[in-house]
Amino acid sequence: MKLFLILFVGLILEILVWIGVGDLVGSMWYVFFWFVAAFFIGLNMIRKYSAGVMPQMQQMQMGGDPALTNNLPKIIAGFLLMIPGLITDVLALLILIPGIQNLFKNMAMNMMMKRQQDMMNKMMGGMMGDMNGMGGAQGQNPFEDMMRQMQDMQNQQNGRGDSTIIDGEAREITPEAKQIEMKDINPK
Repeated sequence: MKLFLILFVGLILEILVWIGVGDLVGSMWYVFFWFVAAFFIGLNMIRKYSAGVMPQMQQMQMGGDPALTNNLPKIIAGFLLMIPGLITDVLALLILIPGIQNLFKNMAMNMMMKRQQDMMNKMMGGMMGDMNGMGGAQGQNPFEDMMRQMQDMQNQQNGRGDSTIIDGEAREITPEAKQIEMKDINPK
C-alpha cells in the first residue's frame, strides 16, 4: 500500500514538473523530445554496461570484481533515463556522479557481504543443529547429509541418477556367426 502511494505521488510530481518545465521553455514538445532522447541514451547505457554482467556477478561472489560495481550504477542510471520524467532523469544524472557511485558501491558491497554472512550462518546453524539434535549421536559424522547431497548431485551430473537410462543386454557374436550372416545376404 505504501509503495503504491509513493508511486502515485511520484507520478503526480513527474506530471507537474513536466507541465512546469514545458511552460518554462515554451512548449511541451521540447520536453517530449527530451524524454525520447533520454530513453535512447538510457537504452544505449544499459546495452553498453550490461554486457557480461552475469560472469562478473559470479566472479564478484567468489573474489570481488570491481568491474561490476563500476557498471551497476551506470545500468541503474540508464534504466532511470528510460523512464519518462524529469525527476527520474535528475536522479540518473546524480547516480552518474563519481562520489555517489562510490557510495553506491560501498552500499552494494556491504549488502553482498551481509548476504554471504547470513548464508554462512544459516549453513553453520543447520550443521550445529544436526550435531546437537537427534542427528548428533556419538560416532556419527555431522557432515554425512551434506556429503550425501554432494554425491547425489555428482551422480546426476554423471548420468547415474538420470531417469532416462535404458537397460539392455549384450551378447558376444563369434566370427562364424558373422560369416553365416554375411552369406545370407547375397546381392543379386
